[in-house]
Amino acid sequence: MGRERIEAAFAKAKGEGRAALVTYMMAGDPNLEESYRALCALRDNGADIIELGAPFTDPMADGPSIQRAGLRSLANGTKLTDVISLAARFREDDQTTPLILMGYANPVHILGYQAFAEAAAKAGVDGTIIVDLPPEEDGELRAAYQKLGLSVIRLATPTTDEGRAAKVADGASGFVYFVAVNGVTGAGSADPAAIADKVAMVRKVSGLPVCVGFGVKTGAQAAEMAKIADGVVVGSAFVEKAQDAHTSGKYETAAPAMGELAGELRRALATVPKG
Repeated sequence: MGRERIEAAFAKAKGEGRAALVTYMMAGDPNLEESYRALCALRDNGADIIELGAPFTDPMADGPSIQRAGLRSLANGTKLTDVISLAARFREDDQTTPLILMGYANPVHILGYQAFAEAAAKAGVDGTIIVDLPPEEDGELRAAYQKLGLSVIRLATPTTDEGRAAKVADGASGFVYFVAVNGVTGAGSADPAAIADKVAMVRKVSGLPVCVGFGVKTGAQAAEMAKIADGVVVGSAFVEKAQDAHTSGKYETAAPAMGELAGELRRALATVPKG
């Protein structure tokens, strides 16, 4: 399925006259069993696409909330292969919701690009965002994906010009993840008006849907971002629900809390008509 599942999710959202909701969660936080329940809760409450985080020891693009989530997951012993297995478990009962594995190059490199691509495709992963693997360095992985129908999803930022946007788009598919603010995840809040022209430029150059993330935590912020984007990405706010569950020791509260937030965001997106 791969790219087709992602394309279908955007087509469904467009057909309903709204931006797509893209949610992020860290696999293995508070544990793998609760992560499975959280995947289902996100799906059941309106997530169109789910980004599944793979923990890494040096997450340079992540802010404090996701860094702590990754450390908690690593402390549980979560490995990249466990994240892939979690995706496979979810895919047993869900053939529709796209899963995007989001992580860093080192664990993928250790597993081997071809072996990783084959395992991810077999598990029903639809694409990946490898944060620290730019277009100039992802040729081997891209070649492996091409044969398996997986999407290489790339990042653009407010400093991306047309030339760089073309490079970002080369070989990419699924969507472009537009980082709304300079800095790490969860840092500050984005001003849609300040990035509207850049989002439009990246959409035109890439020919792909553009999803905007970083700094979006509430329904109101998501609705504002939906005015300029094809999809809205929310991550730290979900990770913080898992952190609350970890802090309280009531791990079973993570999935319902994440589902409740997904529902709030989805309802907010429904208030912003998209042509």
